Amino acid sequence: MSSKKRNSFKTILYKNFRRLEGFIFLLKAMLTPRQFIYLSCVLVGISSALAVIVLKTFAHWVFKSSQNLDEIFHLPFSNSTLPVIGIIITVIIIKKVLDGSIEKGTAQIMYAVAKKRGIMPRKQMFAQIITSSFTVGMGGSAGLESPITITGAAFGSNYAQNYRLSYKDRTLLLACGVAAGISAAFNAPIAGVLFAIEVVLTEISITAFIPIMISAATGALVSTIMLNEDVLFSFKKVQFFDFHNLPYYVVLGILSGFVSINYARTFRKIEHYFSKLKFNYINKALFGAGILGILIFLFPSLFGEGYESIKLLADNNPEKLVQNTFFETFKDSKWILLLFVSATMLIKVYATSFTLGAGGNGGNFAPSLFVGSYLGFCVAYFVNILGLSKLPVGNFTLVGMAGILSGLFHAPLTAIFLIAEITGGYNLMVPLMIVSSVSFAISKRFEPYSFDIKNLADKGEVFTDNRDTNILNSIDVSKLIQTDYQPISLSNSLEELVQKIQESDEHFFPVLDNDNHLIGLIVLDDIRPIVFSAFKVKYTAVEEIMQPPKEIIFYDETLETIMDKFDTSDCKVLPVLKDGIFLGFIHKHLVLEKYRHRLKSMIIE
Repeated sequence: MSSKKRNSFKTILYKNFRRLEGFIFLLKAMLTPRQFIYLSCVLVGISSALAVIVLKTFAHWVFKSSQNLDEIFHLPFSNSTLPVIGIIITVIIIKKVLDGSIEKGTAQIMYAVAKKRGIMPRKQMFAQIITSSFTVGMGGSAGLESPITITGAAFGSNYAQNYRLSYKDRTLLLACGVAAGISAAFNAPIAGVLFAIEVVLTEISITAFIPIMISAATGALVSTIMLNEDVLFSFKKVQFFDFHNLPYYVVLGILSGFVSINYARTFRKIEHYFSKLKFNYINKALFGAGILGILIFLFPSLFGEGYESIKLLADNNPEKLVQNTFFETFKDSKWILLLFVSATMLIKVYATSFTLGAGGNGGNFAPSLFVGSYLGFCVAYFVNILGLSKLPVGNFTLVGMAGILSGLFHAPLTAIFLIAEITGGYNLMVPLMIVSSVSFAISKRFEPYSFDIKNLADKGEVFTDNRDTNILNSIDVSKLIQTDYQPISLSNSLEELVQKIQESDEHFFPVLDNDNHLIGLIVLDDIRPIVFSAFKVKYTAVEEIMQPPKEIIFYDETLETIMDKFDTSDCKVLPVLKDGIFLGFIHKHLVLEKYRHRLKSMIIE
C-alpha cells in the first residue's frame, strides 16, 4: 500500500471514529444518566473483548511465527532461546516506544482507583497487548490475564474520561472493563463479575451489579463468536464429586494455603532482588531470561502459560511432560514422575519471577492456575500410589487451581466460579468451595493482603477490606495542609504576638527558627490570661509560653495514621513536618469534611 493510500485510509478511519464519538455524545444528551451507563457498559464490554481477542490472537501468532522461524533456522535449544529473545524484544519496546516504563500487575488498577480517581493512561489500551504478546507468546513463563485486566480497565477508564463521566461512573466502567476482559479470556462471565468485585472494587451496591454483569456477558458473547475455541482454556472431562474423598480435599486446601504463601513470599524476594540490580535494561534482561532459559531446558512445561501441560495432568498423562527431557527414561516410574511434577510446581514461581524481573510483561494469574493444577495432581497421584484411595486425578487437578488462585489473590468466589465455568458445569462445586475457603483462610492468616497488592498496601496506597481505611487512603494529604500561618520566632516580643493575634483568626502559632524548623507551638486558648494583661505581655518571653506539640504529622504518613494521632493526642490541629521542615497545619475538621465528601463520591450505586 502506497503512503498516499495509507494516509487516505487513516483519514477515513479517523473521520468515522469522530462520527461515532459524536453519535455517542448525542446519545448521552438524549438518554438518562442510568440509561447511558447501560449503553456504556455494553460498549466497554465489546471494546475489552476485542482487545482480549487481539491480545490472544497476536500472542498465538507470535508463538506460531517463532515456531516457524525455528523450523527454518533450527535454533539450538529453541524452547530456551525463544523466551530470551521475547523478553529482549519486550524490554526494547518498553524502553524505545513506551517511554521506558509500563504498569504491570492488577495492583495498578487498584492504585488507579485508590489514588488516581480511576484514571489510567491511554497507552495501557495497547501497551499491554504488544509487550505481553512477545513475552508470553515466545515462551516467557507468565500469564496474559493480568495484561488483559489492565487493558480492559484502561478501556473503561478512558471511555469514561472521554465522555466526561464522574469519578463514580469512571470507577464503575473501569470495573466493567476488567469483568469483560476476564469473561472473554475464559468465556466465564460469572467469574468476570466476581473478579471485578473481589479484586477491583471494595465498596459496591446491588445496583452496580447490573452494568458489570452486562459487560461480562457482552465480553463472553463476543469471545464466543470471534475467538477460536482452541485458544480458550476449558475442560470437558469432569467426574462427579464423591463425598468419601472429602478429607483429601481438605488436605489439598491446607496445602494450597501454604503453597500460596510460599509463592507470594518467594516472588517478592526475587522481585526485590531484581529491583536492586545495577545492570542496564539489556543486561538485566539477558541475566533473568538466561536463568529462565535454563529452567525451561530442564522443565519444558515452564514454557509459556503452561495451559497445555495442565490439560495433560487433568487427563492423567504426566509421562508426556518428561518427553525430550533428562527424565524421559524414567517415564514409567510413578515416583520419578511425581517428583518431576512436584519440582516443576515449586520452580514455577522462580520461572515467573525471572520472566517479569528481567523486564518481560505478564501476570501471575496463569501461573497460579499452573501451580494449583500441579499441586492437585500431586496430592491425588501420591494417594493413589500409596493405595490409600482411588482419587479422581482430573478433579483434583482442576480443584487445585481454585485453591492457589483463592490463596494467592484472596479471591475465593472468583476461583470457585472460574473453575466451575471452564469445566462446563457445577459438579465440583462442593470441593471447590471447601478447597478455596480453606486455602483463603490459611493464606489470609499469614498474609493479610493479597499477593498482588502487598507492596502497595504496606505503603497505604491501595484499598483494603476496611471501608474507612479505603476512603482515608484515597485522600491526598498534601491538599489538606494549611500553609497560611503566622510564624513566631524566639526573638519576637509578646507585643508582636498580640499584634498577629489581632490581625488573624488563627488559634495556633508555630515557633520557628531561621531554618524553618519547628521549636514549639503557641496556643491562643492557653495564653489568654497573659495577652489580656499588659504587664504580663511586657515581661513574658515567647519561650515561656510555647509548648511542644503533643503529636507531629510527617508528610509521608497516611491519613489513617494521622487520624490515629488526632485521637490519641485529643488535638484538633497538628503540625506537619517534611524532613524536619515545618510545612503547616492539618485541621481535624477538614479531614472529616473531606472524608464525608469522598464517602458520597466513592460508593458505587
